Amino acid sequence: MTLRVRFTGEDLGRVRLAAGADPMWETVLSVHRLRDGHAPHVYGAWRRSLRAAQVPESLRVLIPGRGYFPDFLNPEESAWGWRAALDAVRATPGRRVASELSRLPRGHEEPGWLRELAAGRRGALGRLADDLDRYHRVAVGGHPVWSTVRAAVDADLADRARRLASGGVDALLSGLRPAMRWEPPVLEVDYPVDRELRLAGRGLLLVPSFFCWRTPVMLADPGLPPVLVYPVAHGPMVSADRAALGRLLGATRARVLVRVAEGGATTGELARSIGISLSSASQHARVLRESGLLYSMRRGNEVLHTVTPAGRTLLPADGVPWARQPRGAG
Repeated sequence: MTLRVRFTGEDLGRVRLAAGADPMWETVLSVHRLRDGHAPHVYGAWRRSLRAAQVPESLRVLIPGRGYFPDFLNPEESAWGWRAALDAVRATPGRRVASELSRLPRGHEEPGWLRELAAGRRGALGRLADDLDRYHRVAVGGHPVWSTVRAAVDADLADRARRLASGGVDALLSGLRPAMRWEPPVLEVDYPVDRELRLAGRGLLLVPSFFCWRTPVMLADPGLPPVLVYPVAHGPMVSADRAALGRLLGATRARVLVRVAEGGATTGELARSIGISLSSASQHARVLRESGLLYSMRRGNEVLHTVTPAGRTLLPADGVPWARQPRGAG
């Protein structure tokens, strides 16, 4: 089975790469991975960590083990962040919700909440968004896996950007093998069904995904802005080594960085919580600040330190508990 995406010259000038991991696509696709058992070498540790977590009934029904799931679960506003994505889901017009739900396979007895959702009840759509939010916080965005997701997606985007810079759109699309084959002006995609999509000057947004497995995904409605979600190159998911940061920065300086990541800390708070002198805490904070890992601002007689985005990239996903070692540890 093949999806054929037909480009015009105008479309080639409108091919875009996502800015980073898309929280809603990753959340929706993770429901598949949590249930299907595929790729234990990639997702096995993540699945085991979620044994006690139940996928809400609403997501089990709307995101079946395979096949179609409603497009409104993946709004383009997700590129702006998780809150924007949830707001867009809540604001989906009732007519669109009913139309997309009608494509789902019907059971003998539909749950009452699904009938309310199909009838366009705003409260039902709000409850669905709440279910998405709770699941996301447990299984994806609030789970240590999220740093792995972001790292894998960022690595893929860096590779795609290099191809685009060195060889243009042709090199970018040619580099999507083996799941996709660029035969100008058609991009052929391995797909569950035969389908053809004409971009007709709208361009194409390419979204790499950690929880997409083997087969790329597109929105079902050809009238929506074209988005192609494809799997990143997967490797085994490795738990962060809590001692590695200490080996990189030195044990005390690493503990300073992790302590600040808990929500900011003054120099005095660092000294007290880590068990070092005030002058030592100030010195370690200065070195981390000069390295671009901390940002410091004076508030009255105190200096408040916070972690910069660069500093946060050094933290293991489960780094915060590591900061609470007994004094003198490490």
